[in-house]
Amino acid sequence: MNNIKRLAKLGTASALALTLSGCMGGGPIPSASTPITQQEAQQGAQYHPQFLAQFGGAMTGPQAAYVEQVGKNIAVQSGLGNARESFTVSLLNSPVNNAFAVPGGYIYSTRQLVSLMNNEAELAGVLGHEVGHVAARHSQRRQQAAQRNSILGVLGAIGSSILLGDSGIGDTLSRGFLQGSQLLTLSFSRSQELEADDLGIQYLTRAGYDPRAMGTVLASLAAQNSLDAQLQGRDNATIPEWASTHPDPASRVQAALSKAQGLAGTVTNRDTFLSRIDGMIYGDDPEQGVVEGRRFIHPDLRLTFTAPQGFYMVNGTRAVSIQGQSGQAQLTLAPYNGDLDSYVRQQFQTLGGENNNLAPATLERTTINGLPAAYGLARVNNGNGQVDVAVFAYEFSNNQAFHFQAITPAGRTATFTPMFQSMRRITQAEADAVIPRRIDVVTVRSGDTVSSLSRRMAYEQGKEARFRVLNALGSNESLRAGQKVKLVVRGR
Repeated sequence: MNNIKRLAKLGTASALALTLSGCMGGGPIPSASTPITQQEAQQGAQYHPQFLAQFGGAMTGPQAAYVEQVGKNIAVQSGLGNARESFTVSLLNSPVNNAFAVPGGYIYSTRQLVSLMNNEAELAGVLGHEVGHVAARHSQRRQQAAQRNSILGVLGAIGSSILLGDSGIGDTLSRGFLQGSQLLTLSFSRSQELEADDLGIQYLTRAGYDPRAMGTVLASLAAQNSLDAQLQGRDNATIPEWASTHPDPASRVQAALSKAQGLAGTVTNRDTFLSRIDGMIYGDDPEQGVVEGRRFIHPDLRLTFTAPQGFYMVNGTRAVSIQGQSGQAQLTLAPYNGDLDSYVRQQFQTLGGENNNLAPATLERTTINGLPAAYGLARVNNGNGQVDVAVFAYEFSNNQAFHFQAITPAGRTATFTPMFQSMRRITQAEADAVIPRRIDVVTVRSGDTVSSLSRRMAYEQGKEARFRVLNALGSNESLRAGQKVKLVVRGR
């Protein structure tokens, strides 16, 4: 969750969806060999700033320049006229594993996804996959087929059809709970994903890269999904990431590796890639707040809270999402004029949308750890049954308030009571103690082992499992002296 100045600049998820809905429809779709048209370029330019805002903003500096260079080089292999100048490649300051593309030649990868890669060929493969979506006009074809915008929210362990419902109120709640959460992504059909994989492999081959890189990066994504599920105590690997919103990487690994067999290309540029990403921030950026186990702490906004046992968090640009089997919630903020009661009522109205008149049945005042607070509760029918919607707001100053919005099955709001009561200010010392994690590329020395190097990983649990997934090492694979590997360490 970014600081107040950044938050004030951002639009809502529903506004983003409306933008796409309005500019993707109508007119003939250009063929895959047609250069990017002026209309497509205008479309991309219109919502490019909104995607940057949704995913933490574009990074600058040598690492971003390197990603841009690789992306433009692979875009040239698409055969689209003037591709190097037509494509805009952005490295996003986001802790979510994600990459996507929008019409007009705009392609994106988060720094977290780049950190998971192990060579330049894998970076080129992911960016080539996104170039393939642009060249094949997948967004336009998806839009034309559906006759609706193709921005979909992915709700992790709880699908919108289960908890939020598929009624009008369910749809509106879904949009409200996704706002600013970095859980928005373009959704393509399975056949389009496979076609983009194929195109990415073609582009890799033409550029001289090892075409197996598409399969190996998909394997790393599948492994990361499984590890995240394991560490978060979930029994599935469905979390809003590139690997799941670009469906089922595990089933695509063998297909990609099979298609790469016999194709020319051997370049990986592993050492160059690792040297370029050395020092890259990994996981949460303290400027957006950090998730440490079940605790969220924001050093700039000077607040912290603890999620309930059994829940996991996804930190976004404008909201922190808390997901679990018995409910979901978000911490976010809205304009505040000093009246907590009206603030809570306004959040219900926003969640309910213009046509639903959602209002709290009860509204009470309290104090939480010295903070003036107000909370309201409403019971609604989501189309599948009754659910409870709660808003719990805290006043941090006369012009600043934050609030949780939570949804649970009817009668289960108490699931979030410990979290509501855990909100508090942090001291300057606590804020200063928040140090980001970074990628540290090291050379394996004689005597180093997976076990010994894993102990340097800046985590309390899963050190060796994290190290193996980060470096694409199999469960029985060992290290050799002189090999370069990635660690995750604390560093300013």
